[in-house]
Amino acid sequence: MSDLDSISSTLLAQAAAADNLDAIEAVRVKALGKQSEIAALMKTLGGMSPDERQRQAPLIQGLRTRVADAIAARKDVLEAAALDARLASERLDMTLPVATAPQGSIHPVSQVMDELAEIFADLGFAVATGPEIEDDWHNFTALNIPESHPARAMHDTFYLDDPEQMTGDWLGLFKPDTRKVLRTHTSPVQIRTMLKQPPPIRIIAPGRTYRSDSDATHTPMFHQVEGLVIDRGIHMGHLKWTLETFVKAFFERDDIVLRLRPSYFPFTEPSAEVDVGYTRDKAGRRVIGGAEPDGWMEILGSGMVHPKVIAACGLDPAEWQGFAFGCGIDRLAMLKYGMDDLRAFFDGDLRWLRHYGFASLDVPTLSGGVGA
Repeated sequence: MSDLDSISSTLLAQAAAADNLDAIEAVRVKALGKQSEIAALMKTLGGMSPDERQRQAPLIQGLRTRVADAIAARKDVLEAAALDARLASERLDMTLPVATAPQGSIHPVSQVMDELAEIFADLGFAVATGPEIEDDWHNFTALNIPESHPARAMHDTFYLDDPEQMTGDWLGLFKPDTRKVLRTHTSPVQIRTMLKQPPPIRIIAPGRTYRSDSDATHTPMFHQVEGLVIDRGIHMGHLKWTLETFVKAFFERDDIVLRLRPSYFPFTEPSAEVDVGYTRDKAGRRVIGGAEPDGWMEILGSGMVHPKVIAACGLDPAEWQGFAFGCGIDRLAMLKYGMDDLRAFFDGDLRWLRHYGFASLDVPTLSGGVGA
């Protein structure tokens, strides 16, 4: 018993004498560690008889508890003293401004929309908008898209169920011209503009569109911009000049070469696909531009507005002519800023947004360059 009392008094004195956190930690290791005297005493219990173990175990455990409590209490005192000393020595000037790093960024799609608006505003175009839930007439019929056209198929178009409009004759299709769809292009904005605004008309219509498609270059929801000009004496030369001016300003290169290929769209006649020439850099990447292109890449569709579309909007095709064009905003962003997968635009990955996003002050201007 005298040995236990001697060990207890020695360890308690050492704990009380510790004057910093390192010293009290050293006492804890010495007193309670695997090589400590208390640990050695605990190991002797296994060799004792049951009666002797019953007498000695409470005494050894009591010694261990007293020493552990004393060390913990001393550590609390030393920690409080260290905190007081730190608070007394540190000073914080609350009058200094806090400069926090910006947390958000401008999405590439929003940036490209601003770039397009800036370019076309300089050409005298206004920005027009319309509803994303359209009726069949504005989305298809007024654009000279017949009932049998593949664009109306269920695998391309998202039709919305409306029990009040169902005829009951074919699994949820609506009455002609009144059934609702998620717009498949922003062309209905052109129709709505021609119906409510007298010519001359010069607009672009950027916005979200929806089609049932998904892969590396297609998503069910994507962004599109379309342009429309309605005036007297408009011809394909005006269209080609407008597209060349737009593409040169957007890609910020003067060596842009365009190629118009004959095509077919129900709402334009004649129609043309527009290809832009590209060159390859040392890394093998395609770079838009080059006086002698290495190849051609399709970027948009265009054409002269079909006379039936002009007539459907209450205008005389013999007096008014126009041209229209359209392209994917997401695709333009991919081509200009080197993005490979369209699906990443909508994943919400903060790492992708930090890499490809734009600062809030990267406002596109023609004088400073539309590209950030």
